[in-house]
Amino acid sequence: MQTAATPAMQVRYIVLLLTVAAYMITYIDRVLLSAAVPSIETEFGFSTITMGWVLSSYQIAYALFQIPGGWLGDKLGARLALTAVVIWWSAFTALTALTWSAVSMAVCLFLFGMGEAGAFPIATRSLSRWMLPGERGFAQGATHAGSRLGGALTPLMAVFLITQLGWRAPFFCFAALGVIWALIWFRYYRDTPREHPRVTATELQRIEQALGNPPVRGAVPWAWILRSPQVWLLSLMYFCYGYDIGMFLSWFPKYLHAARGFNLQQMGLYASLPLLAGFAGDLCGGASSDWLLRRTGNLKLARRVVGLSGFLLAAVLIPLACLPAQPWASVASFCGAVFGLELTVGVSWAMTLDLGGDYAGSVSAVMNTLGNLGAAAAAALTGYLATQFGWTSAFLVLAVLALLAAVVSSQIDASRKLNLSPARRGEPLVSAE
Repeated sequence: MQTAATPAMQVRYIVLLLTVAAYMITYIDRVLLSAAVPSIETEFGFSTITMGWVLSSYQIAYALFQIPGGWLGDKLGARLALTAVVIWWSAFTALTALTWSAVSMAVCLFLFGMGEAGAFPIATRSLSRWMLPGERGFAQGATHAGSRLGGALTPLMAVFLITQLGWRAPFFCFAALGVIWALIWFRYYRDTPREHPRVTATELQRIEQALGNPPVRGAVPWAWILRSPQVWLLSLMYFCYGYDIGMFLSWFPKYLHAARGFNLQQMGLYASLPLLAGFAGDLCGGASSDWLLRRTGNLKLARRVVGLSGFLLAAVLIPLACLPAQPWASVASFCGAVFGLELTVGVSWAMTLDLGGDYAGSVSAVMNTLGNLGAAAAAALTGYLATQFGWTSAFLVLAVLALLAAVVSSQIDASRKLNLSPARRGEPLVSAE
């Protein structure tokens, strides 16, 4: 720990910046899959339904391994765990380019999703001992804004590389980016501020006064987490969100190409716009929730108002987006809908910190498991809905789920922190090593 006068909070924000970069890389790799769909279908002759199952293999693995990923972060600490999972999924990002059939691609994407599943729970755990309570909404909004910015830029970058070098080239390029990030993370990050050689005495004091000293790491209290109605309400809300955003991540480029008649270059541009709107929504949602918390001191109100507003906005705009004959008007409405959806994200993940504390990795893993089961359902079902009933029916499902999420979000109380401390539960403090 440094005692020399350096800018206050410098290390905390560098940690946040590195976490934002990790989120960007996860969505670069995820959106790369959907941007490459038209080229992959052309080369292999996959039908829309076949491609839906290939894409859903990633989402299924991503959902199934959320809880193991969160456990890994709570068990090993975020420094080692996040380094390992990023290197794992980067390897399978590269290997995706070497697949030769629907089955081989599905298997590779399953293993790819298995690695990426740990990213968000572990990254949430990485911030739990660094960010102050009044910064959590902003921090979670910033990280998810980074993911959406990465996702928004990916269609443009991917289309350029695909048109110049073929659809396999970007998979190798972005895999290398992940490995570079992992090496930087392992060198710089520490699991607690007290362990970091660059933290000033002033910053350390401020963090520890707000958060207390880290507890002795014990077994993750899964029984208490899984019995909590608040955790299941949060998870149901996130299932609805996951289905909705999963549609945009998996199928929106295909929709623009098949239903709106965009060519590959136009698709790359217009597929980026809703995720750019989502980038703004992430920043606004987290920051506005923290602002409300500072103004009112009411954590329940600060989280609930923003989440409810975002889901209602999406529920209104998604049906409107299906109506215009002009493609640009439709895309504009979809941008507003994704902005609304993303208003809720920083709030959702902040609530895993509010409710779970030092077990935020495990709480967020439960929430994100349900969210990605929703995304997996969107990836698989949309192919059937679009083929049998048309694209409008597929999007109307999103509006119904956004309305359901609004109802559920109105019942969540982020101020009701879960009683997960071993000492407070009357259990012995035992090492998990």
